[in-house]
Amino acid sequence: MIWSRRSLFKGACLLFFACHLAQAQGKPITGDWIVDFDFLGSKMYGRAAIREENGSLSGTLLGQPIVGTRSGTMISFRSTQGDSKGDATIVGEEIRGTEIIPASPQDPHPLKLTFVATRVPPRPSRAPMTHSFKPSVFYRSFSALNPPVLHIAPGDTVRTETVDNSGIDGENVRRTAGGNPQTGPFYIDSAMPGDVLAVHIVRLTLNRDTAQSDDVITYSAMNRDLAVMTKDNRSAVTWHLDRNRMVGWPVGRSGHLSAFEVPLHPMLGGIGTAAIPGPPAPPTFDSGSFGGNMDFNEIGVGTTVYLPVNVPGALLYLGDAHALQGDGELNGNALETSMDVEVSVDLISSKNIKTPRIETATYIAATGFDGSVDGAMRAATDSMADWLAKDYSLTPSEIGQVLGVAAEYRIAEVADRNAGVVLKVRKDLLAKLQK
Repeated sequence: MIWSRRSLFKGACLLFFACHLAQAQGKPITGDWIVDFDFLGSKMYGRAAIREENGSLSGTLLGQPIVGTRSGTMISFRSTQGDSKGDATIVGEEIRGTEIIPASPQDPHPLKLTFVATRVPPRPSRAPMTHSFKPSVFYRSFSALNPPVLHIAPGDTVRTETVDNSGIDGENVRRTAGGNPQTGPFYIDSAMPGDVLAVHIVRLTLNRDTAQSDDVITYSAMNRDLAVMTKDNRSAVTWHLDRNRMVGWPVGRSGHLSAFEVPLHPMLGGIGTAAIPGPPAPPTFDSGSFGGNMDFNEIGVGTTVYLPVNVPGALLYLGDAHALQGDGELNGNALETSMDVEVSVDLISSKNIKTPRIETATYIAATGFDGSVDGAMRAATDSMADWLAKDYSLTPSEIGQVLGVAAEYRIAEVADRNAGVVLKVRKDLLAKLQK
């Protein structure tokens, strides 16, 4: 028999498809997956943990338990705690499918979501590296859509610089528009939604001799009488930074402030990961579960900040450096300046935290953000209670007893849209807990 070129090509294609199908049918899908959903045109990510045994599937999707079956390349699954269900197909190294969320009294329309799932990539195995990065562009939103400026791996260190809140660098050159512009974002290889990014602040170095502030007091911290008394306060104030003695004072100080100076404590007001990509990206003067403009004055050298990973790569932003800031950032502007920054990053896989966490040599601290100080306090308390329950296995009664004697609250921020409150607990007290 004589085969034509076309017959040979068709035969090769069929053979390739048959081999590919056999491979897909036999390849187990047990493992950890990242699920990229199309939520009616908006992107959202989730985590799936799947276990396959003799064609039966079990595991979790978006934190909810699921069960299902697999026949060859076809998958069918359903939630065991709700009415959602779905079907999917194994296509190469991906799982592609749809999930149906039925109508409810709150939403009378069934929701059909399409998704593509890929395996969580392994953590890079190379030795840690130190990267020197000089930014040429700065961003003014904690967006998942801003292109990463550098890929780094867990364990790596980055040495870089920030501009001040007005966009001015260490050479007193305006590099970008104001509004707390951020350096980054940095893509952390293998970081996936459902992980936690640990950012260790290694070094913060002032790189110029001036900082900017104001003489105003934010309206949210004043009563009527104080507002009347300070109604004419509207002056910008330049501060001199003595980088040898690490003290600062208002330029042209006079009167009662003629000998006034303060010890400097460099800090990062802005540190965050990219927010969830569906809603509009928060601007860089905002804060939330992603971190952002937290303005907590203990985020300095030696501090570790734990941030949720919302998108692949986490996309880490750094900025809004202060030479010093009092609690609450009452002036709206602290001692705003540029800074040389050195941080290292690490990754905690498959861990959920409600709000950013902070750890110093002596404290663990949970953050809370809300439109009011009361609401931020409640959020910080809830976040710390979640921390004590999950990481220290405390019962509700034990949580109440510990917080009743150990809670220390700090007002981090009242000048922006969200107030920020931080609840601290001493680590030496927690060390006395029975494991």
